[in-house]
Amino acid sequence: MFPEYRDLISQLKTSDRHFQNLFQKHNEIDQKVKNMESRIESGSPEQIEALKKEKLVLKDEIYAVLKKASATV
Repeated sequence: MFPEYRDLISQLKTSDRHFQNLFQKHNEIDQKVKNMESRIESGSPEQIEALKKEKLVLKDEIYAVLKKASATV
């Protein structure tokens, strides 16, 4: 996710608790979706769709933080 911001992501994961929480939550949801799609965890198509939408909202928030942080660097 966002390879052009790889260094900034590494920096923010250690220095910005809000960013760290967003990033962690995104990864947790991503793994849950993968597990549901692989039938490792149970989940209806509606549940998977809802999780994907939540993941997109988090991704948008992460991107906004990255854009703001890159503008101040």
